Amino acid sequence: MTELHDQPIDVPLHPLPDPFLELEDIMSDLSGRTTIVVGASRGLGHGIATAFAEAGAPVIAVSRTPSEFREPANGAGTIQQEIADASEAPVAGALIDRHEPANVIVVAGANPLMRPLQHHTWESFSANWNTDVKIAFHWLREILLKPLRPGSRVVVVSSGAALAGSPLSGGYAGSKATQRFITGYAQDEAHLAGLDITFTAVLPRITPVTELGRSASRAYAARSGITEEQYSKQMGEPLTAEAAGAAVVELVRAQANTVAPGYLLTSAGLQKLR
Repeated sequence: MTELHDQPIDVPLHPLPDPFLELEDIMSDLSGRTTIVVGASRGLGHGIATAFAEAGAPVIAVSRTPSEFREPANGAGTIQQEIADASEAPVAGALIDRHEPANVIVVAGANPLMRPLQHHTWESFSANWNTDVKIAFHWLREILLKPLRPGSRVVVVSSGAALAGSPLSGGYAGSKATQRFITGYAQDEAHLAGLDITFTAVLPRITPVTELGRSASRAYAARSGITEEQYSKQMGEPLTAEAAGAAVVELVRAQANTVAPGYLLTSAGLQKLR
């Protein structure tokens, strides 16, 4: 993979700096703040939904298939599943109207076909544009149209591939970069409309704990002529679903004026992007 121009500031934000730990702000209390997690059935989305429930939030877990969730510790928050295809145009507006969320976390996307450029068809190359970007577009649009209540937070989970590229996954890296761009566009529109909504993009580094990460690790290991285990060791400590959940919870709890437009997320935590 080739590193592109946009680089993280080398300052780890998890454990988070003092402004993120000032939990006197009402944002720190998630008990009355319904949180929709789009793409909650597996991987990082499942970890994020679980983390919000354990932090006390009423969670609406949106996915195309049902999933098992453990009971939140100490009876804190709750998880209600909504089985729906998040890429269908009416779904975002209907669920936002029904649940009146204070936080929306968009994680859903398609697993790309892992093969070199010349072995893709246009349909396989563009799959993530027609899923990941489409989902982000529908949800960001409906959030602005409603709009969400003042003080709401929106996090779009993109991918570290938006920075580093991903030559074996067709249009995946470009689609994830576009998710980051349109999250910024949504923030601009919110400012212009005088809406007190904070939008930010989180770009997780590839991790073998997800189905997508495992298939990518296999493909890039084979391309490099090494074992999958050797490739994983080169990648360093893997980002877990639990760590991703904890990082997004703390980001949503942070004071709005401390939140950056984008973050790289690794096992070491969140790093602000320039």
